[in-house]
Amino acid sequence: MYPKTALAQIVISACRQFNIDTVVISPGSRNAPLTVGFSNHPDIKTMSVVDERCAAFFALGIAQQSQKPVAIVCTSGSALLNYYPAIAEAFYSNIPLVVISADRPKHLIDIGDGQTIRQENVFQNHILFSANLIENSKLKTQNLKLISEAIQIAISKKGPIHINVPFDEPLYETVNELQEFKFPIVASSEVEKSIDLRKFSKIWNSSSKKMILLGVQYPNEVVQNLINHFAEDESVIVLTETTSNLHHHNCINSIDQLIFSLDKNQLKQLQPEVLITFGGMIVSKKIKQFLRFNQPTHHWHLDEQKAIDTFHCLTEFVQQNPTVFLSEINNKTIRKESDFQQIWLHIRNQKREKHQGYLSNGPHSDLKVFEQVLKSIPKESQLQFSNSSIIRYAQLFNLNNTLRVFCNRGTSGIDGSTSTAIGAAFATKNQTVFITGDLSFFYDSNALWNVNIPNDFRIVIINNAGGGIFRIIPGPKTTNALDYFETPHDLTAEHLCRMHNFEYVFAATTKEVSSTLKTFYQQGSQPKVLEIFTDKEVNEVILKEYFNFLK
Repeated sequence: MYPKTALAQIVISACRQFNIDTVVISPGSRNAPLTVGFSNHPDIKTMSVVDERCAAFFALGIAQQSQKPVAIVCTSGSALLNYYPAIAEAFYSNIPLVVISADRPKHLIDIGDGQTIRQENVFQNHILFSANLIENSKLKTQNLKLISEAIQIAISKKGPIHINVPFDEPLYETVNELQEFKFPIVASSEVEKSIDLRKFSKIWNSSSKKMILLGVQYPNEVVQNLINHFAEDESVIVLTETTSNLHHHNCINSIDQLIFSLDKNQLKQLQPEVLITFGGMIVSKKIKQFLRFNQPTHHWHLDEQKAIDTFHCLTEFVQQNPTVFLSEINNKTIRKESDFQQIWLHIRNQKREKHQGYLSNGPHSDLKVFEQVLKSIPKESQLQFSNSSIIRYAQLFNLNNTLRVFCNRGTSGIDGSTSTAIGAAFATKNQTVFITGDLSFFYDSNALWNVNIPNDFRIVIINNAGGGIFRIIPGPKTTNALDYFETPHDLTAEHLCRMHNFEYVFAATTKEVSSTLKTFYQQGSQPKVLEIFTDKEVNEVILKEYFNFLK
């Protein structure tokens, strides 16, 4: 059973031809031709998620793990606008998302018809391509070209595209066969940039203070092997964030822990001459401040698509796959005698020792809870973090290097963290553990309204009653409006868990957390939530004491 409507047939056929085999559909009537077609296609896996915002982030989580496009389908009107937060995240995180919206025909726009808005180009600031299809059989060739170009751009440039499909009634007529169409292959318009490798290698080999800084990175064995080589060079220091999924005993993986308490003279000593960056967004605010005030002479950013000047000192945009450039530099490396790495590692070791010393007697707080939870996560798990204070706390700890770590850092929003984690859990065979704050969890609570959640999915909620980040960052406490920044509340997840068939447990002391974690990850017949309660005023004191102790 397939839709009789020609445009729906074109869209479904295109998705299949370009190997889009996962489609997340939100219920509606105007998208009925697409719903009928996708759900009946034997080669396409479809899922129904009611809330469009959750559906889009759920699909983003699947695409994050599969590293291939996932389509989302919705009805007309405001339904489409609920996709926007996930589209922005996909745009800045380089995740291929194929957005397919049903629309009213043009003659029904802006005449007072229901469930009708101006849908064409609605995402223009955060989309790689908008294909506004036309409901006219004489323009079939144009529609084929538009949809073909859109999907190929999503694949090649790794980002979101929008296909807007107008349908006139009747919407539910069906036929028995899906028509085959020939979709044109669109050649890339980008001109390959030539790289003067001799220039780069000359600068690299003559410098005694070099830094490689890695942001969000999907686990990559080739990159890991290259980093292993550079990390053995005494003139190179490699800084890896939690979300980089890269590890080496000579790397700095708790950046804020190291540089938070250093004075200007110490920071000046750590200033690099050459900085190489690649990967996604950087979490650490301290490293941003450090490199903006202690700028390297040379900053090379490696990326196939975007020139990112995070530290206001970009000298070279190397528009190339980072593994290609690093491999070529690696082949021309001449190691230079230097104490640069040794200085960094000496400070790191001092800070690590103090970190362990403070936490060994630390009271129950967000900081102590993180130590307990991160140590407990089973090997080979996928670990998802929500944003705000959660990902910042995580970066103060060494993680087991068998874990695969992810966080929505494209826009750093709290609005779809749970849905993304559920999508990622759905797409991977390994157990997924999601650590979230209370505001992120409650903000995205509709994420639990999803029948596709694996039974081994685990959520750890650190509930400090209302936005601990606003006690960490300077500013909010100096005003008389702290309650508007923090969002104080007395909510718990217990009733939500009961409603959505999650097993629920809670803890409120260090001893209770330790006891509960012993069995939390064990296989069961339901996904589970562990809600850990902390005192936000104690958290504030402990974190300040912690950083003072590191000095």
